[in-house]
Amino acid sequence: MLLTAIDRLAHAQDQLLAANDLDINQLENGLASLWARGGDYGDLYFEMTTRDTWSLERGKVARAAFSISQGIGARAVTGDNTAFAYSSDISPKALGAVTAAARAMQSQGQNSGETGRGVAIKPVGQDSKAYSTMEAAGGMDTIQKVALLRKLDDMARAVDPRITEVNAQLAVEDSTILVSATDATLAGDVRPQVRLNLSVVAEGNARRASGSAGGGGRFTLDEFDQQSLEKLVRKATSVALTNLQAIPSPAGEMTVVLGNGFPGVLLHEAVGHGLEGDFHRKRESVFNGMMGERVAAPGVTVVDDATVPGARGSLNVDDEGVMGQRTVLIEDGRLVGLMQDKISARIMNDRMTGNGRRQSYSDLPMTRMTNTFLENGPYDPQEIIASVRNGIYAVEFSGGTVDITSGQFNFSAEQAFLIEDGKVTAPIEGATLIGVGNEALKHISMIGNDLEMGIGFCGKNGQTVPVCVGQPTIRMDQVVVGGGGA
Repeated sequence: MLLTAIDRLAHAQDQLLAANDLDINQLENGLASLWARGGDYGDLYFEMTTRDTWSLERGKVARAAFSISQGIGARAVTGDNTAFAYSSDISPKALGAVTAAARAMQSQGQNSGETGRGVAIKPVGQDSKAYSTMEAAGGMDTIQKVALLRKLDDMARAVDPRITEVNAQLAVEDSTILVSATDATLAGDVRPQVRLNLSVVAEGNARRASGSAGGGGRFTLDEFDQQSLEKLVRKATSVALTNLQAIPSPAGEMTVVLGNGFPGVLLHEAVGHGLEGDFHRKRESVFNGMMGERVAAPGVTVVDDATVPGARGSLNVDDEGVMGQRTVLIEDGRLVGLMQDKISARIMNDRMTGNGRRQSYSDLPMTRMTNTFLENGPYDPQEIIASVRNGIYAVEFSGGTVDITSGQFNFSAEQAFLIEDGKVTAPIEGATLIGVGNEALKHISMIGNDLEMGIGFCGKNGQTVPVCVGQPTIRMDQVVVGGGGA
């Protein structure tokens, strides 16, 4: 059952306010207190999150944990200066303490000189239905959760006798948040999140190789059906078994075909972070001053979309109470938009895009991606591979590093193959893609029609949030590849 914004707000008020002897009047008084010494903006963020995690190793439950975290964060902003205080207690006393602490810190910095103002908050008017608000477990009890992991273990081992180790992990999270702000914002959300991970080890020919796969999003646990489990098993075991036969990767400048789905992490890291508004207002992005200019090849359209139904990075409202949105960042190769939180949007005189995110109540919100992807193009994936005389096909990535200011990136392929005369041939290991994000986009020459989303975590300034990355199969020319052979 999908609830409206008013339903979600009512639930948040019941769980976070009424249950702790708080009401709207106290929120308005707290916000007025944040403004008591003047300032541009202030907000209060309430959160309660439950997490249930299970891990199965060698067919047995290795770890199980359940936790509850809750608290309040209070923020007072003047210009580009922020005062922030938080408490793990939700109560009238805690509310008074965090607002007083934030106000006191604010008074030590630059002050606008204005006196305090009254605040009247009201519900955010629009509605979003990016995900269900029922509990993430979907009614599954402990026995059923363990049975799901054991089923995944059995399926992976049945693929091939060379699969010698299987680890499966399950995480179930339910988070309820409420945001009130001096700009009259009042918004609540109930956010389910499930994740299922599988990692395997294959042994053969005196070699060991590993493979992994993950799935999940803002839906219920019982939506992991037979088909989705088979997909996870197929991906993880394929990577491990293939890499048992891998030969050293060639090195040099060459054509690279990137697979669909999680290889979009290259786009996320090498390009996405550089299009976050806070990096632009601080002039730390390689894309500074390039609005309207061509930064990618024709046909390249990059989008951040918090409204994708059930996706891991989707948000009905962000952590500043702004509705989740679809934001076009690059359109047909030209830079047309940035992701913005409230503070960056105000300072840059830009529109808010619903990209204000925080790891928890004890962290400050900042501009963050949600579901970031390259849109489909006109080509069949096999047509793209057939167009390459000699190159490599990078199917999966394991990770990499990026410098936001210069745009330089370095990504390692977890599963890759040679392409010879338009055909995928030998598996290779040690392939590393090296380049500069805004330049690499200009070398995309073919875009497939098989867009797929991959799931992951995004780290920034010590905070981690759930995201999706994605792309169709693409061909990139003149890519520098560092490899394990000549």
